[in-house]
Amino acid sequence: MKKLIYLLVLPLLIISCGTDKPLELNVMTFNIRLDHAGDSLNNWQYRKDIAAQLVKDNNIDVLGTQEVLVNQLNDLKERLPEYNAIGVGREDGKDGGEFSALFYKKDKFTEVKSGTFWLSETPEVAGSKGWDASYIRVATWAILKENTTGKEVFAINTHLDNDGLTARKEGGNLLMKRAMELGKGMPIVLTGDFNDTPDSETIKNITDQSKADHLFDSKTIATKTGGTDWTFHDFGRLPENERVLLDYIFVSKQIKVTDYEVLPDLLNGVFFSDHKAVMAKVVID
Repeated sequence: MKKLIYLLVLPLLIISCGTDKPLELNVMTFNIRLDHAGDSLNNWQYRKDIAAQLVKDNNIDVLGTQEVLVNQLNDLKERLPEYNAIGVGREDGKDGGEFSALFYKKDKFTEVKSGTFWLSETPEVAGSKGWDASYIRVATWAILKENTTGKEVFAINTHLDNDGLTARKEGGNLLMKRAMELGKGMPIVLTGDFNDTPDSETIKNITDQSKADHLFDSKTIATKTGGTDWTFHDFGRLPENERVLLDYIFVSKQIKVTDYEVLPDLLNGVFFSDHKAVMAKVVID
């Protein structure tokens, strides 16, 4: 009888112990460059296969994308069937305009909750433009429960304005505030094209440790870093001394970063995008 009880209880003990294992994730942020006819040989039709391949080759668990038009979203979903995609077009909250879509591995996570808000003074109003922004900007978020460990992470992805300094700073404030409110204390991963450099007011505002809701730039806390110091290269047209880092993965204090890398810009002579993708390997205890 004792042996039977032991055999029945042992699987429960194994499952229970499994929840204490650290959760290791590969996270990527990737501005894929919108599908633009004027891009000639750099047009999306020549890049869509290798863009999806970049995600697969790096075994990405959570992916934040920017500048994704609905046809590009469909192309990626077709080429990445192992992922679920979340997000809406920024113009109308449906299919209009660019998406800041989040992708996650469907067999690894259960989506607890997800949503969208606009970076503006009226974040619940679809299509609203904020402060001094030139364009409508949006954020996509999800609470993801990892199926093996049961651990939850709050993932949020965005694309800040290229012109409005106030819009970038206030957008950053809104992102942090919403992440704290919606995430309810769980570990936070914020991905995006922030259209500003590490020494800018925008980025310093997000990483300001005097703020209770501040986040850490994954590059600055990573055990190991690799790749270039820049991400935007305009399909190789920018002189190297003019290339800047615009793309980031920010994390909350509960998260360790073991590896950070700015990934290559070319595969077989073809550019993935006008931005390099950034990848971080993170650990949640």
